[in-house]
Amino acid sequence: MDKDEIHLRRLPAPHREFCGVDFLPEDLNEALEETEMRVNKTYSCLPAEEKGIHIINIRAIEDIGYDQHESTLLNSLSKNPDADCKYGLYFRDGKRKVDYILVYQYKKSSAGRTVTRRAHYDSTTRSTKQEQPLPGKGVQLETGESEPHMDYHEDDKRFRREEYEGNLVEAGLELEHDEDTKIHGIGFVKIHAPWNVLCREAEFLKLKMPTKKMYQISQTHGLLKKINSVIQKITEPIQPKVAEHKPQTVKRLSYPFSREKQHLFDLSDRDSFFDSKTRSTVVYEILKRTTCTKAKYSMGKGEGRKKEATLLNKRRKCGKYGITSLLANGVYSAAYPLHDGDYEGENVEPNDRKLLCEEWASYGVFYKYQPIDLVRKYFGEKIGLYFAWLGVYTQMLIPASIVGIIVFLYGCATVDENIPSMEMCDQRNNITMCPLCDRTCSYWKMSSACATARASHLFDNPATVFFSVFMALWAATFMEHWKRKQMRLNYRWDLTGFEEEEEAVKDHPRAEYEAKVLEKSLRKEHKHKETDKEKLTWKDRFPAYLTNFVGIIFMVGLTFAIVFGVIIYRISTAAALAISSTPSGRSSVRVTVTATAVIINLVVIIILDEVYGCIARWLTQIEVPKTDKNFEERLIFKAFLLKFVNAYTPIFYVAFFKGRFVGRPGDYVYIFHSFRMEECAPGGCLMELCIQLSIIMLGKQLIQNNLFEIGIPKMKKFIRYMKLKHQHSLDHEEHMKKKQRYEVDYNLEPFAGLTPEYMEMIIQFGFVTLFVASFPLAPLFALLNNIIEIRLDAKKFVTELRRPVAVRAKDIGIWYNILRGIGKLAVIINAFVISFTSDFIPRLVYLYMYSENGTMHGFVNHTLSSFNVSDFQAGTAPNDPMDLGYEVVICRYKDYREPPWSENKYDISKDFWAVLAARLAFVIVFQNLVMFMSEFVDWIIPDIPKDISQQIHKEKVLMVEVFMREEQGKLQMLETWKDKDKKKGENCNNHSPRLSRSHSGSLSSCHSYPLDV
Repeated sequence: MDKDEIHLRRLPAPHREFCGVDFLPEDLNEALEETEMRVNKTYSCLPAEEKGIHIINIRAIEDIGYDQHESTLLNSLSKNPDADCKYGLYFRDGKRKVDYILVYQYKKSSAGRTVTRRAHYDSTTRSTKQEQPLPGKGVQLETGESEPHMDYHEDDKRFRREEYEGNLVEAGLELEHDEDTKIHGIGFVKIHAPWNVLCREAEFLKLKMPTKKMYQISQTHGLLKKINSVIQKITEPIQPKVAEHKPQTVKRLSYPFSREKQHLFDLSDRDSFFDSKTRSTVVYEILKRTTCTKAKYSMGKGEGRKKEATLLNKRRKCGKYGITSLLANGVYSAAYPLHDGDYEGENVEPNDRKLLCEEWASYGVFYKYQPIDLVRKYFGEKIGLYFAWLGVYTQMLIPASIVGIIVFLYGCATVDENIPSMEMCDQRNNITMCPLCDRTCSYWKMSSACATARASHLFDNPATVFFSVFMALWAATFMEHWKRKQMRLNYRWDLTGFEEEEEAVKDHPRAEYEAKVLEKSLRKEHKHKETDKEKLTWKDRFPAYLTNFVGIIFMVGLTFAIVFGVIIYRISTAAALAISSTPSGRSSVRVTVTATAVIINLVVIIILDEVYGCIARWLTQIEVPKTDKNFEERLIFKAFLLKFVNAYTPIFYVAFFKGRFVGRPGDYVYIFHSFRMEECAPGGCLMELCIQLSIIMLGKQLIQNNLFEIGIPKMKKFIRYMKLKHQHSLDHEEHMKKKQRYEVDYNLEPFAGLTPEYMEMIIQFGFVTLFVASFPLAPLFALLNNIIEIRLDAKKFVTELRRPVAVRAKDIGIWYNILRGIGKLAVIINAFVISFTSDFIPRLVYLYMYSENGTMHGFVNHTLSSFNVSDFQAGTAPNDPMDLGYEVVICRYKDYREPPWSENKYDISKDFWAVLAARLAFVIVFQNLVMFMSEFVDWIIPDIPKDISQQIHKEKVLMVEVFMREEQGKLQMLETWKDKDKKKGENCNNHSPRLSRSHSGSLSSCHSYPLDV
């Protein structure tokens, strides 16, 4: 017989009615010596037919460490049973910890009342699988005996819950129900994982646990040791006051848990050996793989019954109703692990949540390091890695911000020495510029753009080129630094041997995928085809792929259309404001149009961000990915693509397209034959690009990242509070009761994943790196935002969200590849911004090719072409040609073209081609040089720190030594036993020679020596 085979017996209840059962017949005591399973359930008195005692004899259980302990009855005479169970953190017996919570909604029965119960299964409870009802829940009504006015849909959900919970009990979990709560119509199922289940699942999941063996961590010596000690003393005030954050000199050797090698592990305190994070992970894995295949009212008659039976078999084949399916179908409304306790209030017991709230999720500790190890201990590796990455990113922004400030200050210090801006502001030059629009716009003086020219120098100076190179190297250094930090965390968190393939073993198919497979198999069976091992192919997903392609193209086109609409707004508004009779109104046209257009862009970006997030999720859902990991990766790709296009399209327009396709006076390019394309200012478009980038970046961070994250949760919390206050006003007695922990956590927001958190940081990383040549202060504003963002996210995770299930991970996944892609793209974009958007290359060309005295004097005049006003097309000349007080014959415009007195008037001049060649050469040289330097940084910095690689090697050697010593000990004990047995056999032969014919019997009759290996 298989050692895990289970024998079930059902004992009839001895009485017609009884309440509170702890019943075991005496004649079965011997049969249950190995493992005794009893049911002890407290509930209102029900007919005996609805109660039964289920005895399960599990034979030949050889699980080392199986913890048997006597069942504990509820103390119904306790003065405050809620205090005994620490207000929901433990079962009613006050000893078994609640590891997970299932929440369901129930309705009152036809009699107008609901049976209220507080029930629990005993610590060694097992139940029959599907054929028998759960004790205390009552047998199901037969066909034709159903209650009148029964809600069959709700009854079907209840039946599925009972079957599923019975299967959970069979898997070894212990359950306790509670419907007597302050939240009306909501029932809770408390789940506890006993020791033997934790050991079994830890072995299955290959969880690395600390052993008894401890070893010394290699320490630095000499000068490095002194430097580290000085750094530790300096940074001591900014270190969090948590035990996990203190530097450790010794470390426990870790090894994947094995029940056969429990002697290796320190099991002195079994209650704390598996922490709450690990316990909830174990329970969640059991919940995912435990299935429920029946539905009470699914069986019909005749052909319908056969079809339903076939459907049932198919559901069993594909494992249909796991916890994800039950949640999706509304059988359960929520499933979550509990927080460790309260984080505020009087007489709150110390717990990790309270410590995190004080040392991490508080704005008052913004200057301190994060307690990453405690975050990982409480939330798991995946969330711990996110906050570790965010902390490294924020730290790396400090040197980038300092250099950016220096570059900006350099621009401020040299603005008065900038010859081109001084020439533009010089009134004596008397340069008359051509009109900015047809008819309504008049001629204008170049000196009126003096302020714009001076401001442009703050961001368009030689230092910005250096800053672009610096930021490209900074991005490469940041990626390498994060890889090293990640390896250190993997070593500290015992993830060095963890592989993604191990996760794939327990990566269960999603509920939607299973439903599609079931639907496909039923269609094939209806056509009398073979349906074994069905799966979704690309043909099944082709309509979804086509919808995805069309949908993404449409959304990208929508973004371009909105940007184009804003361009039309800018052109039309500029023409309308130019009609203004006041000189101040005409002088501020460009600033007014730019500011209002950017604000419109910002509002549109924020709205479309939310819309695109929902659309990306819908497009991913119709693809029906098989696993949660596939779903997450596809969702990230679509959401990033749409949000990237949405956020950066207006900036790309200003940087690379505005002013490029304008035409010239007398031959302008028109949109819809009426709107003239807008031009850049005489100082270039870089200043406008800076305004666009700064407003969108700051507005997005302030409104979307902070106000939304603070305001929306607060608003939801206030609405929930008002609803509960209204309910409590109806029932004062219930209001006076203190809520259980699971009731408080149920009112928190469910955890929606890390994708939104990563997404906003990745978009910000793009703002910092892609167009940093036009806005050197971007790293500074990103740093200020992230200091708030870390504490904001921390407060949200600790106080506003339900506790997420801990997920093991050794890296940040697809986000690292996206970061690397943005870093590579940033080099190319900054090369084009410097060469085509700024005036850096034209200045160099003029300085070394055209300047007569080796200075920048005459540069402005060199970049301007001349136009004879008599060459205006009919109907395009200014309505008021005397607006400046004198008649204009020649006006100037920014371009490299032949003068009107040339043979090839208004044709592109040779200077244009010289500047273009220099620009393209700069792009090629800059891109290759910076790429080479980035790759050099990548190559010279090792991915794994030397000390960590040595420690990992040391761990492997020590583990081999432990096993070698164990094997040697076994061999020595076996040799000792053999020698003693041989000597004893000789003594027996010497004293009993007549028994030589039964030598083997003599040996067996001699003293036996116990062997303890």
